[in-house]
Amino acid sequence: MRETNYHIIVAAGSGSRYGGNLPKQFCDLNGRPLLMTTIERLHDATPDAEIIVVLSADMVEMWGEMCREHAFTLSHLIATGGPTRAHSVKNAVTLIEQRLAADSCGRCRWISVHDAARPVVTRPMVEALISSLKEADGAIPACRVTDSIRLIGPDGSSHAVDRSMYRAVQTPQIFHAAKLIAAYRQPLQPEFTDDASVMEAAGYDALCLVDGDPHNIKVTNPGDMAIASLYLAETI
Repeated sequence: MRETNYHIIVAAGSGSRYGGNLPKQFCDLNGRPLLMTTIERLHDATPDAEIIVVLSADMVEMWGEMCREHAFTLSHLIATGGPTRAHSVKNAVTLIEQRLAADSCGRCRWISVHDAARPVVTRPMVEALISSLKEADGAIPACRVTDSIRLIGPDGSSHAVDRSMYRAVQTPQIFHAAKLIAAYRQPLQPEFTDDASVMEAAGYDALCLVDGDPHNIKVTNPGDMAIASLYLAETI
């Protein structure tokens, strides 16, 4: 039976904190839109996997123009974004479900979901996440918190908390395909800030934490682009 796994790249956000005329995933990184690097890095990590890019409806045509301008021909499918990140991922998951239903000989073992604005994803991280699926419903990259943390109370007061008890979560997050598809059939809630939270709400809470990479930054502010460029020069 033929196996096709999928990377979903969420690129439908407005990137309002970044500023500028375009969302950050379309801004310049080393001479071309950042999103192209993210697609290439995931493809290089798992060349046999299909890639689905989720775009806002008003960016689909412009993205096509960007690909032509930069002769970017790496194969990828397009799904249309929704009002929230969870809705955008659900649209891509539905596309995968439809493709599987149309291919009676096809099989999908895993689906990953990755932020378009994390272009420094590496092959070793992706391989470690996939390997961790052997004994878990999903695998999530996470880093130890190095800053001191304070918890804010309802009245605005704060108190220190033990940072060793917390982890900063990254993407890609990788899940068993059938379980992620089932999880996204439930009604979406405002508290679904990542795909792990969607899985947990559906009862798939055997989620494995894998060591994240401090270089796997999410470009959020203009200065982050230069940092990402530096890290890309150092990583595989």
